Amino acid sequence: MSKQSMLDWDIEKVRQDFPILQKNSKGSALVYLDNASTTQKPKAVMAAMQHYYEAENANVHRGIYALSEQATAHFEGVRRLVQRFINAKSSHEIVFVKGTTEAINLVAQSYGRSVFKAGDEVILSTMEHHANIVPWQLLSKELGITIRVLPINEKGELELEQLPGLFNKKTKLLAITHASNALGTINPAKKIIEIAHAHNVPVLLDGAQSVLHSRIDVQELDCDFFAFSGHKMYGPTGTGVLYAKQAILEKMPPYQGGGDMIKMVTFEHTEFNELPYKFEAGTPNIAGVIGLGAAIEYLNSLGLDRIRAYETELLHYATHSLKQINGLRIIGNAEHKAPIISFELEDIHPHDIGSIVDHSGVALRAGHHCAMPLMQFFKVAATARVSFGLYNSFAEIDALVNALRHVQELFAHE
Repeated sequence: MSKQSMLDWDIEKVRQDFPILQKNSKGSALVYLDNASTTQKPKAVMAAMQHYYEAENANVHRGIYALSEQATAHFEGVRRLVQRFINAKSSHEIVFVKGTTEAINLVAQSYGRSVFKAGDEVILSTMEHHANIVPWQLLSKELGITIRVLPINEKGELELEQLPGLFNKKTKLLAITHASNALGTINPAKKIIEIAHAHNVPVLLDGAQSVLHSRIDVQELDCDFFAFSGHKMYGPTGTGVLYAKQAILEKMPPYQGGGDMIKMVTFEHTEFNELPYKFEAGTPNIAGVIGLGAAIEYLNSLGLDRIRAYETELLHYATHSLKQINGLRIIGNAEHKAPIISFELEDIHPHDIGSIVDHSGVALRAGHHCAMPLMQFFKVAATARVSFGLYNSFAEIDALVNALRHVQELFAHE
């Protein structure tokens, strides 16, 4: 019999909020364990987006008629909701983007181009997602900046004692993940930021994997930039947020040009709009932002602390269960982890694992997880990865274990 949560967590009631979980996959109940890639969407999110298209569809910030004003009020209400969700000082510090990737590129192309010069340096870490590596490499080729890398240990934790030695007078930014998408490692962000600020270096936090698993307070963290995606926190794809301190945003030039980011345009000169609209060129993903707001309200209704506690139970149960499988090696055993486990099965390629367990209805990730330098550190080409969300159950973990044992049986008879 599957383990039961020690919390007051009605998993069956929660699962009813997600229509896709009621379907079968290849004849078996769908066991969705790829939440680090994208989460499923609750009815509330889809209903909010449908309501916008059915009752509020108009462009924002442009119309003086009632429908446009109603859409604008709803859209801007979400901005204030995001502000409260991460405890930003002002809604002017909340920039809507397509996701974490665009947010980091915005910082690289706007802040980076205005601050970096040849020979300057940016500090990353070995566990970064490609979205927090490639933008800086592009800038490096264009401007001649240098990327320095904070290493990790075999547990998948940062070698934080080496961080102070990476700073010098040429260091202009530290850009680092708050939680690893491949390992689940949660980095000590506040301590990292304190070290960087002691060297007068601003910090960008990639919060794609942390924002839904812990309570974020950007003022307490004192980060200079914080980026996250809506689709990883039960919201729509194509939505996300860049938070940045207002004083920094005011100095940054626009990332893109077009409508809504201007006050006045002539062929000789453009006067840019105030914050945050200076960075939001063109018609935004209005329905998506409204859906993001609904996702935040949904998370708030369940309680972030309760969600985190339940996911921690899932993580511990899954870790213990997977360790009972002979030949399975968990990669990354940090003390503090998000509900993510990467592993390999002896002599079985992760792609084979993913393909075979799919026949049992288990959806997991297999590959390099857009973290190839991290894979190279652990001397693996790829791993299998399971990642849990608030609708996953202990019974699904049992189903995962059974599916993995089946994989071993198939290969044992070859």
